[in-house]
This record gives sequence, structure tokens and C-alpha cells, in this order.
Amino acid sequence: MHALAGLDLSVPRGTVKALLGPNGAGKTTVVKMLTTLIRPDAGTAFLDGIDVVQNPKAVRRLIGVSGQYAAVDENLTGFENLEMVGRLYHLGGAAARHRAQELIDLFELTAAGSRPVKGFSGGMRRRIDLAGALVIKPKVLFLDEPTTGLDPRSRIALWGIIKKLVADGTTVLLTTQYLEEADQLADDIVVIDDGRVIAEGTSDQLKAQIGGHRLEVALVDAGDSGAARGILMRHGVGEATVSTDGRGVEVAVNDGPQALQHVLAELGAAGIELHDAGMRRPTLDDVFLKLTGHKADLSQDDDPDAEKSAKTKAGKAA
Repeated sequence: MHALAGLDLSVPRGTVKALLGPNGAGKTTVVKMLTTLIRPDAGTAFLDGIDVVQNPKAVRRLIGVSGQYAAVDENLTGFENLEMVGRLYHLGGAAARHRAQELIDLFELTAAGSRPVKGFSGGMRRRIDLAGALVIKPKVLFLDEPTTGLDPRSRIALWGIIKKLVADGTTVLLTTQYLEEADQLADDIVVIDDGRVIAEGTSDQLKAQIGGHRLEVALVDAGDSGAARGILMRHGVGEATVSTDGRGVEVAVNDGPQALQHVLAELGAAGIELHDAGMRRPTLDDVFLKLTGHKADLSQDDDPDAEKSAKTKAGKAA
């Protein structure tokens, strides 16, 4: 079994490409290959025209990487962590300290920069980790699920920093489980499952495949589910689905407000009572249910390398 199979990927300079998929889909494997951490068994990959397999040292001079977990030394201060990264890149003492201070200020960690990282919040750790990936001002930045586990405020703050980096010309390959994150950051989205690309496009294009919104109704009587499903299908796009208890019915719709008005009117005329009704935007599960026939399982480990061969027929990034 292959971790990746026939994956073809291209990222234009100065843009954000998001890899969207459930845990186990192969997102982290893609990042490990393109950052020279693992070697593909087949295929080619290029960063800024440099062959990842044939010239990994040159690739490492171009990239910054922020993984799923903050790679920081808890016993060092935030400033010391960044200075250490600079020295590892052979910037020299003065240059490493100067760059560390620049990043401390950029990430709004001035007040906390002199404190040991072990006292940092989760959001502050992620910011220090991302700052460490930027010490050498990389042309290409890899972000592997950078906001997993963060509270909404910290996630939004980190999004703002990433947007500024891209505006300044950085190319970003982002892996995420969150459609909302891809909405906020990505110029283009690639959906992968079982190591293959199953869809590609902008966020709006992907949502359009399952309808712009989902219309949902909660029934008082599960015995009305058949009639309710028929009404929803007349105003929806594709099949309407019924929950296992028979009380919830939903369908994709293109014109959400108008469809909701018509559905409520017809349900009322049919004497079907509701607990609730409304619309919501498509979710990751909706996208995967449409594209693969199953919902995204977010409980698996996303690093299948221990069990799968890290093969890919083609993987390209520029």
C-alpha cells in the first residue's frame, strides 16, 4: 500500500496552496517528502527549480517548516530559541540575535520573549515555532496543520501573520483539516484522500460541487421524514439525506434563502411540524461525503509512514 499514489502538485510563487484531507490522507507525508525528511521511492519533486531528491541540501536553504507540534526548547526563552535557530543556520552571533529580535517583535511576543517557553500558552508556542521557521527568510514555507488545538483568538492571530508573509512574497504549502482555515488563507485547495488528489480548486469551487449551502430541518415526528425528504429534494441539489433517527433531513441548495422559504411553506402546507430549520455552509465532512462517498475520519494518525511505503508517482512544487 502506498502513502501517496500519483499525486501531482504545483504551487505558484507567492501563493498559498492548501492540502485538505482527513488524518491518514497523506498530507504530512507530502510535507516530509518536499522538506527532504523522507525520500520518495519514485517520482520527482522540485522547489524553485531544485530537485528535492538530487539536491536536498540546496532545498533546505530555501525552506522553512512548522510541523504539527511546536518544536521548541522549553527551558530556553523565546528569544533564545530563535537565536539558537539562527546560529544553527550559521548566521553568526550578532545576525542571529538581530533576526531573533525582529521575529519577537513581528509575532508580538516582546513581553514574553525573555521568559522560558515552558510557561507559554499553546498559541504563544505556535507563534515561536512559526517564527523559528522564518529565521532565514525562506522562499517556501511549509505549514503542517499550524493551528490544530489553538483557541479561536490564537488561530485568527496566526492567520494574520501568515497572510502578511504571503503578501511579502512567501510561497506557502499548508496542510489542514479545517475548511475555514483554507477559506481564510488559500488561493487554491487540493483535496486528497488515500494518497490521491480527488479534487482541486478554490474554496468556492469546491463548495459549489455540493451546493453553496446545506438546508437542514429537524422534524417533530420521524414518520414525516419521507415526505420532508421529497420536499427538500424538489428545492435542493442532488440527494437529500435523512439522519439515523429519522428526525433530521438535509440537502445541498444553491439559492439558500429562497430555498428555505419555499421548503418551510411546503412543509407547513403538508402539516409537517418542525423543531428547527436553517442553513449552514458546507463542512469538511460534506465535501468528503460528496467526493469519496464517506465522511472524513479525523481520528486516525496522519503519519502513515510506519505502515505504508512513501511512494509517489509524481509530486511537484514550485
